[in-house]
Amino acid sequence: MSDDDMDNHPEAHDHAVVLGAGVAGLLAARVLAERFGRVTLVERDELPQDAPAFRPGLPQSRHAHVLWSRGVELIEDLLPGVTERLLADGAFLLDSPGDFLWLSPADWFHRVPGAKVLLASRELLDWTVRREVLRDERIRLRSGSPVTGLVGAPDGRSVTGVEFRGGDPLAARFVVDATGRTSKAPAWLAALGHAAPQVTRYDSRLGYSSRYFEVPEDPARRWHGMYVQGRPEVPRGAVLVPQDGGRWLVTLIGNGEHAPPTDDDGFLGFARSLRSPALYDAIREAVPLSSATGFRSTANEWRHYERMDRWPAGFVVLGDAACRFNPVYGHGMTVAALAADVLRKEIRGLAPRDLPAAARRIQRRTVAAAEVAWQIATSEDLRYAETEGPPADRATRILQRYMSRVMVGANTDPAVSSRFFGVLSLSTSPNALLSPGTVVRVLSKWRLPTTPTATAYPPHHEPPQVWTPQL
Repeated sequence: MSDDDMDNHPEAHDHAVVLGAGVAGLLAARVLAERFGRVTLVERDELPQDAPAFRPGLPQSRHAHVLWSRGVELIEDLLPGVTERLLADGAFLLDSPGDFLWLSPADWFHRVPGAKVLLASRELLDWTVRREVLRDERIRLRSGSPVTGLVGAPDGRSVTGVEFRGGDPLAARFVVDATGRTSKAPAWLAALGHAAPQVTRYDSRLGYSSRYFEVPEDPARRWHGMYVQGRPEVPRGAVLVPQDGGRWLVTLIGNGEHAPPTDDDGFLGFARSLRSPALYDAIREAVPLSSATGFRSTANEWRHYERMDRWPAGFVVLGDAACRFNPVYGHGMTVAALAADVLRKEIRGLAPRDLPAAARRIQRRTVAAAEVAWQIATSEDLRYAETEGPPADRATRILQRYMSRVMVGANTDPAVSSRFFGVLSLSTSPNALLSPGTVVRVLSKWRLPTTPTATAYPPHHEPPQVWTPQL
C-alpha cells in the first residue's frame, strides 16, 4: 500500500499500530496515543482479562524480574498511580542492596546507599500496566492476531500497515514492532527490498532454573531478598525475591556446563553448591509451590537497524526486537521505559502526518537508550570463558579490572556505592564512575583480594565463618 493508496483509507491518517503487548509495546502505545487519535495494540497471544496469567509468548516471565528505579520513575510518569496499584496487589518496592543479603563477586554488601527496585511477577506487572494503558479510549487491543508481514510501497520507501494470517490488512500511518526476541522484522523488511541488519551477538551461555516457594515463618528474618553472585572461575549464582501472592521466587543462575538443573534434587543441590549456604538454608525446608522451569535464551543481541543504508518511513523497531540483553542484569524493562521516553520526546509537537518521515531519526535515538545497558551486559559477560562473540579489546579489559575494584569499594564505601548503583539502575551516566575524584578514590583505596573467599553470611547477619562450596 503506497501513500497514494492510503488516501483511500482515511481512517489510517490518524492511526498507529503497535505490534506486541509486552512492556515495550504497551509503553509505546501509551506514548503514540498522545499524537494519534487511534492506536491499535496487536498481540499474537490471547491475553488474560480477569487476572494475571502466564502466556506462551513471554516464556521468561517465570523467572526473576527487576524493574530498576529509573524504570519505575518513567513508567509512573506515563501512567500516574501505576506503582501504587502494583504495590496494592502485592508487589514490593525495596532498597537494593539494603533490603537484601547480597554477595557480590568481591564480598557481601554492607548497608550502603543503593537504588530502589520494584519486584513483582512479570504476569502481574504486564497485566497491571496493560490495564492502565487500556484506560485510554484511543488505544484498542487486538489479541490472538499473529502478524505475517508489513504493508508498504513497492519500492520499500514506506510502511503503511500490517498483514494478518487469514485476515484483511490493517492500514496505519505509523507502525512500531515491539514483538521482542522473536521479532520477524528482518524478514518483513527483506520482503520490502531491504538488506538484513548487521547483528552483534554475545552469548555467555547463561541458563536459568526457577521455582516458587512458600515463605517460611521466621520472626528473626531481617532481609527481604537475597542475591548470591557467581564468579568467572565458578559461574554459579542465585537470586531469591519476594513476589505477589506471598511467595518467594528463586532463580538459579549458571553459565555453560554450570547451567542449573530443573529436577527437585538437582535444584536443591545446585543451591547447596553456591559460594554461601545462605540461600540454601533459606529454602531447604521451604514448601515448593511449583516445579522448576528452565530458560536458556539469554544471549545479548543487537540488530543494528540504526546502521542500515535505507530505512522505510513510518516504521520503528523498539525493545528486545532491536536490542536484547542477558537478563541477569535486570535491564530489559527499564530500557523499554527509556526507549518510550525517547519516543515521547521525539514525537512531541509533530502532527501524525509528519511522523513517518521522522522514523529513521526515531529509530536511531530510541535504540541509543540501550547503549549503557549493552555496555554493562557485554563487558561483564566477556569475563566468562564460555562467552561466544567478539573478544574483549584492550579498553574493555582495562575497564573490567577497574570495575572489579569499584565493586570492592561499593561493598562498603557509601561514596562508591551510590555512584555504582546510580549507573546500574540506569539513573546516572557511567561517567559518574569515571570522574577524576571517583577514579582516584577507587584506585588509591580499594584493591582486589589476592585470595578471595566467601563467608557463610554477611557480618551484620551472623558471625562470619569460612564456607567451602560443595560442587
